[in-house]
Amino acid sequence: MSDPYTIIIGLEVHVQLPTESKMFCGCSTKFGAPPNTQTCPVCIGMPGSLPVMNRKAFELSLRTAVALGCEIPRFTKWDRKNYYYPDLPKGYQISQFDLPLSCNGWLDIGCGKKDNLRAPEGGDSPIARPHPNLLPKGEGTSSSGPRRIGIIRAHLEEDAGKSMHDEVAGKADSRIDLNRTGTPLLEIVSEPDLRSPAEAKEYLAELKLLLAYLGVSDCNMQEGSLRVDANINLHIDTPQGKIATPIVEVKNMNSFRAVERALSYEAERQWREWQETGHKLGDVPKSTRGWDEGSQTTHEQRSKEESSDYRYFPDPDLVPVTVTEAEVEQVRASLGELPAALRARLEQTYGIPAYDSDVLVNQGRAIVDFYEYIARSCGDGKTASNWVQQDVLRLVNSRPDLKFEFVLETGQLVGRLAGTTMYIASPTLAVDLSKIGAPSVRYEHEVSVADHLTLSGTAIVEVIKAVKAGNFETSRGREVLGIMLTSDKPLADAVSELGIEQVDESALIELCRGLLAANPKIVAEVKEGKPKGLGALIGQAKKKNPNVNANRVRELCLQLINDQAHSTPS
Repeated sequence: MSDPYTIIIGLEVHVQLPTESKMFCGCSTKFGAPPNTQTCPVCIGMPGSLPVMNRKAFELSLRTAVALGCEIPRFTKWDRKNYYYPDLPKGYQISQFDLPLSCNGWLDIGCGKKDNLRAPEGGDSPIARPHPNLLPKGEGTSSSGPRRIGIIRAHLEEDAGKSMHDEVAGKADSRIDLNRTGTPLLEIVSEPDLRSPAEAKEYLAELKLLLAYLGVSDCNMQEGSLRVDANINLHIDTPQGKIATPIVEVKNMNSFRAVERALSYEAERQWREWQETGHKLGDVPKSTRGWDEGSQTTHEQRSKEESSDYRYFPDPDLVPVTVTEAEVEQVRASLGELPAALRARLEQTYGIPAYDSDVLVNQGRAIVDFYEYIARSCGDGKTASNWVQQDVLRLVNSRPDLKFEFVLETGQLVGRLAGTTMYIASPTLAVDLSKIGAPSVRYEHEVSVADHLTLSGTAIVEVIKAVKAGNFETSRGREVLGIMLTSDKPLADAVSELGIEQVDESALIELCRGLLAANPKIVAEVKEGKPKGLGALIGQAKKKNPNVNANRVRELCLQLINDQAHSTPS
């Protein structure tokens, strides 16, 4: 039975930008420094200090806004958002109020066809104008179909410090670390277009992937590089008409799964509360609730302020920023191929299903380039996809202690993977480093390649071609590839080391005859139309000779059994 209400969700995503210095001063933004060692009179608000805008932060924000299809005003300004909190030493935050750097954008989720993009049910948000870099062309993978989620605005501001409380006993002193104060922060605010916690999680995953491809953030939630606040309420149909419950903002969610769980809990809580109190939107103030991962519940923190409570006014110490049409077009031209368009092209060019393109694109641009080289070289996009997913990614995920180099022919280096971070090593495919996407875009000299393993695209292509030629089965091919990758041995030497050789057809026929003679029960079952037992025969054949082809063994056994059936007198 469906829920008796419609869930309405809007997300505020706060993204730290990877600049070397803070938004309005020269202090370092490096994570992990001792507390309160990366501050200066500007970022802690000492009298007489003057801020200066970080141009790189503005450029990264503009890049994101253009990729999200936002309108870019030619004039934007800075505002002071006034409120008191212990980790905000100035007593105000430099943000943007009525003239943000961008507005009215969107993000497509569901990988649907552009002709099927639809507005959310129960919402009034219009579908935004099309944008060539963001229109997916493949079949949708979302159970709810393709969706276009509106973006109200993406604006730039400075981050606050960090308060560390005694979350267990609640008795120890709270501590303040101001190292984060003043770090460039891009806030991306969605329309209330999301209709389920699962859809909110999907939106966040797609947004994170886009940010990674743009190279504007590492999106590390554990380090606070990406933080999510969720606004949620319910629309309930009653005999008196549709009513909306009070809006609640949910905070303190440190993973996308936590966002999904918190919103699921909050929807059920609001439904119970409405049944008990009948409160609707406007009856009580908006509130903020915190998510408790341990108890899997939300708890009330405070009443939510209105914008007027912050007493916004233009910052008198910062000049407005102007953007020309030429600058916007230059940014647009530099975006390169973004995830939605890349998925569609892989599906169309190599004939792979939407699931495969999604897995490949989610690994980052270096993996996609690695896959495309293999697909072009072996002439089979689906087979190449299977090998990359089942062998390359499995090997990478099983050895987090190693650093991997992805190379093409003649040692061309596409990228390096260290731990969970992909490093783009060199523009070997004529792609500018600044335009390549990966979980983190950094430079070659930052990676030590001790204890590294080279993943050769050429080696994988050789193995795939040998398997397709019938030289050995896929399972043996994986053994061959393992030796080639770990020892740099050529194909012939790896095959020789494993003792792989072609099995003579006459010898294979004799082997099958022996298996049938030793297993009369299986033969009888096959004659009765129960071929399941053939798997056991194949297993026995593999034990006797690992080089036999399983499919050929199956074919010969069926043929010999069929010959027996026809030769037996009735």
